[in-house]
Amino acid sequence: MRMKVEEIAKIVNGKVIGDNNVVITGISGIKEAKEGDLTFIANRKYLSLLKSTKASAVIVSPDINNTGNATLIQVENPSLAFAKIVSLVGPEPIKFAPGIHPTAIIGENVSLGKGVSIQPYAVIEDGVEIGDETVIGAGVYVGHYTKIGKKCLIYPHVVIRERIKIGDRVIIHSGTVIGGDGFGFATVKGVHHKIPQIGTVEIGNDVEIGSNVTIDRARFDKTYIGNGVKIDNLVQIAHNVYIGDNTIVVAQVGISGSTVIGKNVIIAGQAGIIGHITIGDNAIIGGKAGVTKDVPPNVHVTGFPAREKWQDMRVHAYLRKQPELIEKIKKLEDRIKRLEERLERLNENKAKND
Repeated sequence: MRMKVEEIAKIVNGKVIGDNNVVITGISGIKEAKEGDLTFIANRKYLSLLKSTKASAVIVSPDINNTGNATLIQVENPSLAFAKIVSLVGPEPIKFAPGIHPTAIIGENVSLGKGVSIQPYAVIEDGVEIGDETVIGAGVYVGHYTKIGKKCLIYPHVVIRERIKIGDRVIIHSGTVIGGDGFGFATVKGVHHKIPQIGTVEIGNDVEIGSNVTIDRARFDKTYIGNGVKIDNLVQIAHNVYIGDNTIVVAQVGISGSTVIGKNVIIAGQAGIIGHITIGDNAIIGGKAGVTKDVPPNVHVTGFPAREKWQDMRVHAYLRKQPELIEKIKKLEDRIKRLEERLERLNENKAKND
């Protein structure tokens, strides 16, 4: 990589504050950057690093004008602009040649679109449909009558069970299981009897699913993942869950059965959501929150049990004062005890005088 700042600014439609002619020879994070590197600030909590970074240029939002030692490139979305530069100068993405590897096992009545690539030891069962330019990685299992759309990328060792429907441009990372049985049992006289899970999973377009995610099939009907949803690693989504378009689910989240999650929701890491509740559009579920009841649209909840953020912050503020309050209560109790003893002596003296 060797580009002038003014060239980079044109690519990302940015405004230069500082020297247009600075030459950029590399890209890096703001803490690790050295002279000649381009970096970015997307979160204001890292603003203090602007003065200490050794980077030659920094992509920032339009409200940041303090240059420190670096030239600034102001853009509307620094993270997206930096990603664009990375995609231009980074290593070439790995491409898979169309065709079926000799070790792959293909069932009967399988429909493959144009340019499909099926890698070593993949298993494609009977009646599967795979759209144009989709890549099925090594060791992937695709169950009977499943439909996968166009331009999908299924990384190695993904399991997609029978009768699943996956949209276009979906990315599924290694170790994920789509369509495993929902966790349904009826307990009779201490014995757990399995309840058949005869539904399916439907995944919309432009979805990305991280590694080691489990999305269970519905008991009836379908578990649904909407268009544009992004799911991080190690997430559990139970049967009959509905997730609306463009929702983000961060690592280690657990969502219980039949929960309905709206559009543009953010569920932060390690949050847990009980079943049969509704999370409204644009809601934010804080990290490690335990959601036990419906969350209205546009509300930010945190804590356990989850409550509106300002309420939870107030509760935690009181909890932090507990040692101080306990000490104060002890002093008050001692004072009351002394007053009671004094009052008792006064009453005894009064009785003697009477």
